[in-house]
Amino acid sequence: MTGSNVFGIRDRTGFETLVRAYANDVFRYLYWLCRDRGLAEDLSQETFARAWAAWEQQRDEKALKAWLFTIARNEHARIHERRKLDIDPDAELDALASRTAADPALALDIRRAFALLPDAYREPLLLQVLGGLSSAEIAATIDATEEAVNMRLSRARKALRSLLEGEQSGSARNRETAR
Repeated sequence: MTGSNVFGIRDRTGFETLVRAYANDVFRYLYWLCRDRGLAEDLSQETFARAWAAWEQQRDEKALKAWLFTIARNEHARIHERRKLDIDPDAELDALASRTAADPALALDIRRAFALLPDAYREPLLLQVLGGLSSAEIAATIDATEEAVNMRLSRARKALRSLLEGEQSGSARNRETAR
């Protein structure tokens, strides 16, 4: 690979370009995983520190995004190895949803439904929606085949749709009984 590529493999400026290109996506993915802004910031920094340490060995420019998300995923897993998290998963999400969503109730329904998805479905969907990774990149990140990823994504969307339809009909029933 030559020095004329987009990110300048083995070049500090190229690494800075990589950070600017993917820092928000990595942070957003980590935030969804851990549901704690401070922890997601720390994990993002650690992700890019590890990426910098291995930057000279990186050869495939097309795999940089998947490579970063793999590092981020591993950093998140390491936090669970080191300590047990004492986080109320609903507290911060409620505050975030009420500030950023046009319809906080819908945002909460989506987050609750998302949390109900099995990890095997939730993680590929997060990588696709928040990270913008392709099926092939997701497969490389979670060490699965592309076909398995496509199946999980399809099932995740179907399950999420089903859960949301149940939430919305439940919300409508609650509104009717309140009248």
